[in-house]
Amino acid sequence: MRVCKVVALLAVFAAPLLISSRAPAQKPAAPAMASATGAPNPQLNPQLLDDLVYANRFLADQGVLDGFGHVSVREDSNPARFLMSRSLAPALVTRKDILEYDLNGEAIDAEGRALFAERFIHAAIYRARPDVKAIVHSHSAAVIPFGVTGIGLRPIFHMSAFLGGGTPIFDIHDVAGDTNMLVNDNKLGDALAQVLGNHAVVLMRGHGSVDAGGSIPEVVFFAYYADVNARLQAQATALGATKFLTPGEAEKSAKNLTGQYGRAWDLWKEKVGKID
Repeated sequence: MRVCKVVALLAVFAAPLLISSRAPAQKPAAPAMASATGAPNPQLNPQLLDDLVYANRFLADQGVLDGFGHVSVREDSNPARFLMSRSLAPALVTRKDILEYDLNGEAIDAEGRALFAERFIHAAIYRARPDVKAIVHSHSAAVIPFGVTGIGLRPIFHMSAFLGGGTPIFDIHDVAGDTNMLVNDNKLGDALAQVLGNHAVVLMRGHGSVDAGGSIPEVVFFAYYADVNARLQAQATALGATKFLTPGEAEKSAKNLTGQYGRAWDLWKEKVGKID
């Protein structure tokens, strides 16, 4: 009996050791997989987000943008990404609507939210133009006639001197035949960026225009005064022969305006008021 009890006790104490020795070693938790496009930048500049909201709201208030059109800005900490709202009327854009995109036009953090079909306009220009930091695409009613008549915009006064280099016209039919007129893939985006070249503004036949600048204040200035110039140019040419700025006048005026964007930008933000 005593031998049986000893054997039984040994079995009780040995059982956990046997079970433990058979159990596979615990594997460390696998690291979280990064998305195909990469993890979103956690250090986005809050001022950049605010300025992007202001740009959308102001251009909508002035009628340059309506229920459609969009504004983007290249990230200052990562030039391979840009910021733009989800698909939403510009007047309604808030900070929480802004998404991060890579230079293929793919959203980093969409989380099921609808995207602008023409985000490829922005991606293609940022790929082609490292100097461009902000972009506006609009359907300005004042500008559209100049794209369909082939006349283009010319600087009629010093505030639109950035038009002195001319406004090339992108005709999507030349690239893709009959389409829905939207630049909704990278092939069309690249074709548009090529026509834009080093200009500040490109007109889109039967569609609108795109403005490219070195900052949000600058590109908003371009979009606003391109619209103003279009209205003045139509009025002036209806009155008769028009003398536009000479190339030299345009060059000197554009240089003088470079340091003036902040003055207008502060006023325009004040007009928008508090943002959320």
